[in-house]
Amino acid sequence: MNTALRTIVLSVALTALCGCAAFQRSIEEQDPKDAETLSARYDQNDMLKWGDMIAGDIIGHYFIKSAESRPLIADLGIQNRTKEHLDMQSLADTITTRLLDSGRVRLVNTADRDKLLKEQGYQLANCTMATRSAIGKQLGAKYMMTGALIEMSQEQGREVRVSKKKNVYYQLTINITDLETGEIVMKKQRDRLRMESKPIIGW
Repeated sequence: MNTALRTIVLSVALTALCGCAAFQRSIEEQDPKDAETLSARYDQNDMLKWGDMIAGDIIGHYFIKSAESRPLIADLGIQNRTKEHLDMQSLADTITTRLLDSGRVRLVNTADRDKLLKEQGYQLANCTMATRSAIGKQLGAKYMMTGALIEMSQEQGREVRVSKKKNVYYQLTINITDLETGEIVMKKQRDRLRMESKPIIGW
């Protein structure tokens, strides 16, 4: 094999190897807050950003600042009023985690009430009087936190174009309600609009 042919064969082999390497699986760990947004849809950036914002809104509100002691709040869930299947509990968990970490509020465990009552019943029937939890000693929350997430989307018209564009709008509303009086002591909305553009030709 002459030198020229040998050079061509070597070049082709190196090109093939580089091409294969380009399509190999790659894994890279990132900070969730710094991760790139790949879609106009609700994602971890929304969850983390809104969680921080809403928790800050609650902590800085007058009903917290004017309280004589740390108020007890019950998280009763955020409604998903979008067209997608979204995990709203993860958003509520992000908010309540930030609240609890602040040291400014206390939280009632509403998510595990059935498990709590079951464990209390077990202790009442099977544990010694000195070690079992007393029945009827749970604390009543002063406030409840509820909310809803809505979605609106609009696609570009059917005129001739090389890309498909879609605007997706989300609005999160959070209410804090006094359980004794029914008064809404705080109502906060956070929203965002994101445009997604996909090429019609290509990949």
